[in-house]
Amino acid sequence: MNYQETINYLFNQLPMFQRTGKAAYKANLDTTLALDAYFEHPHKNFKCIHVAGTNGKGSVSHTLASVLQSAGYKVGLYTSPHLRDFRERVKVNGEMISEQAVVDFVASNKTTFEELSPSFFEMTVALAFEYFAKEEVDIAVIEVGLGGRLDSTNIIDPLLTIITNISFDHTSLLGNSIPIIAGEKAGIIKSNVPVVIGERHFESEPVFREKAKTQESPIYFAEEAYELLNTDLKDNCRSISFCNTKTSKEISLSSDLLGIYQVKNIRTALLAIDQLNEIGFNLTDAIIKDGISKIVAQTSLLGRWQRLGENPRIICDTGHNVAGIGEILKQMNSLQFENLHMVIGMVDDKEIDEVLSMLPKTAKYYFTRASIPRALDQEILKEKAGKFELVGKTYKNVPEALQAAKNKSGKNDLIFVGGSTFVVAEVV
Repeated sequence: MNYQETINYLFNQLPMFQRTGKAAYKANLDTTLALDAYFEHPHKNFKCIHVAGTNGKGSVSHTLASVLQSAGYKVGLYTSPHLRDFRERVKVNGEMISEQAVVDFVASNKTTFEELSPSFFEMTVALAFEYFAKEEVDIAVIEVGLGGRLDSTNIIDPLLTIITNISFDHTSLLGNSIPIIAGEKAGIIKSNVPVVIGERHFESEPVFREKAKTQESPIYFAEEAYELLNTDLKDNCRSISFCNTKTSKEISLSSDLLGIYQVKNIRTALLAIDQLNEIGFNLTDAIIKDGISKIVAQTSLLGRWQRLGENPRIICDTGHNVAGIGEILKQMNSLQFENLHMVIGMVDDKEIDEVLSMLPKTAKYYFTRASIPRALDQEILKEKAGKFELVGKTYKNVPEALQAAKNKSGKNDLIFVGGSTFVVAEVV
C-alpha cells in the first residue's frame, strides 16, 4: 500500500473516535497492553512527560516541546487529533513522521493489528512510541487523548504529569460531574511522580489532592506559583509577565500563541519547567524565553486563535466546549469590528445547547458541517440554534460557508470559524 492507501486502511478498518465517536472508545487497556508487549515496550527507551486536561493540554504540550527543543534536546511530541495531516500526531523536533515510516509500520504489523483489532487511537499510540524509540529521542511529551485513567497513553512511566484543567466534555464517556471527570483525569498521576495542576477548581482540587496523597506524589498548582502581572497582544505577538510567588522573581515573555487563554497554558508550562529543573534539567530563563517565543514556529501548532486573513479579519479556533467557547468569546469581545460573522459546525454526539446559549445573538451565522461521520447536520444545527435566537443560513460544507461569509463581509468585519476541531481542520 502507498501512503494514501495506508491512511484509508487505518481510517476504514480501525474504529476512530474522532470520526465515529463512542463506538471507538474502549473501557480498558487490554489491547493497548497487548500491543505494548508485542512491540517490546518501546516507551521504556525514552523519558516522558504526560499531559491531560479538558482544555489546553495540546497547547501546554507544544509549549513544553518547544522549550525542550530550544534547550537542545531531541523531543518527541504526540498529540491528537490532527487537523490537516495524520502525521501531525507524531513529531520529532517539530518534524512530522515521514509518510514512508507510517506505511512501513502498518505493512510490518498489519497481521497483528487484524488479530488484536485495536482502535485507531491504540494503533496510533503504538506507532508513536515505536517511532520515538527508533529515533532515540531524549524525551517525549505525550498528550492524553481522552480522559486519562483508561487512555492508551497511560502505560508510560513519566518524569512529570500535568493536568491543565477540568470542565465538561465527553460527558457520556467520562462522567457528568466535575469530581467524576477529575477522577478520570487523575488516573495519570503515578507513584512518587510530581503532578502540576494548571487551574484550581473547588470540586476537582480535593480529587487531585487525594489521588496525589495516595500515590505519595508531590502536587503543585500553577495559579499559586505564578501571578500574572500583565499581558498584551500586538500584531503577531502576545507579551506576558509573571511573578514567581516563591522567589518574587519576575519573568517577561513573548509568544507566537495569540489567544488570551494561552496565558493559563504558559503559566502551567512554567511551573512544569520548574519541576523539570528540580529533577536535573537546565532550562534557563534564556532557553524558556526562546522556546515560548516560537512555539508555533518550532512545533507547527495550528488552530489556536489562528489568523487566516485580514480585511476582513478571519480567525479560527478549535475551542468547542463551554470553557473553550467562553475563552474565545472573551477575546472576541476585546476586538473592534463592525459586523460579526460566525461560520459554525458541531458534532452530533454532544450536548450543545449550553454552547449555543453562549454565542452572540447579533452575529450572522453560517451553519455548516465538517466532512466526518460525526458531524451534526447543518439543518439540525440551524434548528437548534434558532431556539437561542441565532439566525443564519445553512451550507453543505465548510469551504462554501466560509466563502459565503467572505462575500457578505466588509473589510472592517470579523469572521470567526469554529464550533468543532473538524471545522477548523478544513480551513487552516
